[in-house]
Amino acid sequence: MIRKILFSLLIAFLPLGNFAQTTIKVEAKLNEEKRLIDIQQQIVYQNTSKDTLQEIYLSDWANSFSSKTTPLAKRFAEEFSRKFSRKLRAAKSELGKIDPAALFESTKSKTIVYYANPRSSCLVCEDEEPPHSLDMSAKKIALLISSALESKIFSEIHVMRKTVIDGSNTTGFQRTMLVSQGGHIEVNGEKVGVQSICLEEDAGKLVKDEGNHRFFSLDRLGVPLVEIALDPVEGDPKFVKDIALTLGRLLRVTKKVMRGIGTIRQDVNISVEGGGVIEVKGVQQLDQLEKIIEFEAKRQHGLKLISDKINQIGFTEISRKKDVFDITDIMQECNSKIIKKSIKKQEKIFGIKIRKLKGIFGFEPYSDIRLGKEIGQLVRFFGIGGVFHSDELPNYGIEETDIKRVIEKLDVQNDDAFLIIAGEKISVGFAIDSIINRIELAKEGPPAETRAATQNGDTIFLRPRPGASRMYPETDIPTVKVSEKELSEAISNIPKSWEASIKELERKYQINNQLAEQIFDSEYFEIFEQICSKKQNSPNFVVSILCSTITNLERSGLDSSLLNDEQIMKTFELLGEEKINKESIEIIFEQIMSKKADNVLQALEEASISQLSDEELDKILDDIIQKNMNKIKEEQSRALSGLMGIAMKEVRGKASGKIINEKLKEKIQNFLN
Repeated sequence: MIRKILFSLLIAFLPLGNFAQTTIKVEAKLNEEKRLIDIQQQIVYQNTSKDTLQEIYLSDWANSFSSKTTPLAKRFAEEFSRKFSRKLRAAKSELGKIDPAALFESTKSKTIVYYANPRSSCLVCEDEEPPHSLDMSAKKIALLISSALESKIFSEIHVMRKTVIDGSNTTGFQRTMLVSQGGHIEVNGEKVGVQSICLEEDAGKLVKDEGNHRFFSLDRLGVPLVEIALDPVEGDPKFVKDIALTLGRLLRVTKKVMRGIGTIRQDVNISVEGGGVIEVKGVQQLDQLEKIIEFEAKRQHGLKLISDKINQIGFTEISRKKDVFDITDIMQECNSKIIKKSIKKQEKIFGIKIRKLKGIFGFEPYSDIRLGKEIGQLVRFFGIGGVFHSDELPNYGIEETDIKRVIEKLDVQNDDAFLIIAGEKISVGFAIDSIINRIELAKEGPPAETRAATQNGDTIFLRPRPGASRMYPETDIPTVKVSEKELSEAISNIPKSWEASIKELERKYQINNQLAEQIFDSEYFEIFEQICSKKQNSPNFVVSILCSTITNLERSGLDSSLLNDEQIMKTFELLGEEKINKESIEIIFEQIMSKKADNVLQALEEASISQLSDEELDKILDDIIQKNMNKIKEEQSRALSGLMGIAMKEVRGKASGKIINEKLKEKIQNFLN
């Protein structure tokens, strides 16, 4: 029985905007005769720094990269003119210690490749220039969030360096600063404490991870992030979901937080009684939280039961010198694909003898929870295809004759277990050290480590937990002062509650509570308000399209990231101008989300969406009546519903549903009379 589960949330979010003290006014006029657009643009920039600026570079990233298919996105993707690489290595911090997570990562011998575009990065991003001063807009947002959570703000903010071990920061560290401590958020009538609120910089974007190389683009490196760490709480998995939802809503009512997948990132720490703290990274969606906590609770408790069994047996420590054997010569005739591939590449095959642990690697206290699986996940991080343990053999092409030779070579006794691992000598060496360490840790139950969330709600091993020595002072950025004026301004700008914001939405757009909550929680809230400001479409209908139609298309396997705000806005403008019908919207979105069209106009063309004349519509409906006469005779007026479905499918957005319904109803009545 799992008696106690502790969990805590760490939430990081991207503040809204580009943090420039800028106002932009654009006027555009169409010259029909010359077929040109005359544009006048006025930009007012306020220099909030202490430096005199000789040059200003302008980049309209929000619109230019609203999708991967915009002209600028395509163009800039081809213009990552700077490319450089670095190697990861473990080094002592300024406190004289090596971080264990950094040491583990360095054993993978990865070469980190960076792609830099001069339009979106600079010498700071490449670590070839000292860092610039703190962005004041980001500071204001951090102070606002701290005030809203009643967190105690420090009068001085000191910038620290936090060791980053995956290569996502060119410097090898992330700049972070503690803004406030303490405070709370109320969830379901309970107060959940706030540990700390930090302001830090975003990392590079992982492009791909292949073999011994890892690739990052630097276009988002250095973008401000606000990180909120909550106190540990004890409870059921649903409670942590409610916490994340409540905090997310508090952040959104500030209207200073970006929306969409990846803009709010949730990490969760989970532990069961008698086990280490497990940090799970990369939880993108709320629904994942419950599944991940449930899985981790089961996994961790299962590992605790495995440790109990190991301790009952009386485990003997593994000797790197005495219990690890080169068995390459005796595996030459093995039919395993992995073994044969390694032999062909002239790699090494090793056997590891583990005394008295027969049956332990295959033991399942819960379904699919095994020590053998834990070891298998571990070795994959060294670029090794897998590891075989004796509890699962013969299997995978390793036959009885192979097992017999291994047993003889390793001097395996009746109650002993063994592992077989194959790969490049150096990588295998690092992997064997990690395997031995992991088996020895198994005596203590689930070890403290960092894991990654999967889409199906499981977790996989990522790396060991970082040590305390990963944080040390930043020497290139002076102390940041917080004035009384800034504190007063933050307190005075604390927004109204989520509940009050929802009530305001209900009144403003005359929608019910369910729809108001639905649109406010979605990533389409801003575009919803833009559409409704035109007063051409019913807010109820707009919510239905943004929150239901798009979601349904996603569930059918289509990609909503291909549908940007500009395309959504254009579609509703065409509807407001009566150039398309309501039924056409889903077809347009489907065309774009399935990559059949790049924009609305192309979608209209591809789907052949145009208004049918009355004569054309009558012909289609008469044909439907003719083909379904028996159905009409049998069902009478009730046949309307079924024929309506046929007609809508046939017409495909080329006529209004209301008109189709009226005409069909009339034609059915005429037929019956």
